[in-house]
Amino acid sequence: MVLTRQGLLWRGRLFPCSIGRAGVTATKREGDHATPAGILRITGLWYRPDRLARPAPWARAIGPGDLWCDDPGHPAYNRHVRAPLAASHERLRRADPLYDLILTTDWNADGVPGRGSAIFLHQWRRPGTGTEGCIAFARPDLMRIVRQARPGTRLVIPRALGG
Repeated sequence: MVLTRQGLLWRGRLFPCSIGRAGVTATKREGDHATPAGILRITGLWYRPDRLARPAPWARAIGPGDLWCDDPGHPAYNRHVRAPLAASHERLRRADPLYDLILTTDWNADGVPGRGSAIFLHQWRRPGTGTEGCIAFARPDLMRIVRQARPGTRLVIPRALGG
């Protein structure tokens, strides 16, 4: 997978996508609304079993207590956690469909405080709407990507896209 100015290029196909509202950055920080430049790897696949059939054998169901810690001061920073959690976090089970299907990445896998968290591939709100730093797609395109991706799939986000 390679992010280009036109979309995500993968397996000979270009998928339109949205990136962080602040574009691409080589100096990612928590809350900067930017997509981090670099070579990331797909680490997980999560789905809403009440809304979708299991998309791949390695997919994990999202339950009501599934969260992602985005508090740089917490030991579980940039990791999947379970409720209850007093620290800042994102709920993986959302009312809207954005996280019905999520590919997680290894961005900041070491949990370096403040370097950014929760860089996912997920469904977009609508074309052209920027994300918090994730890469977002139309649902049919995301489904196609998910069915072909595997743990370890490389995602290249060129620094040159940073403007």
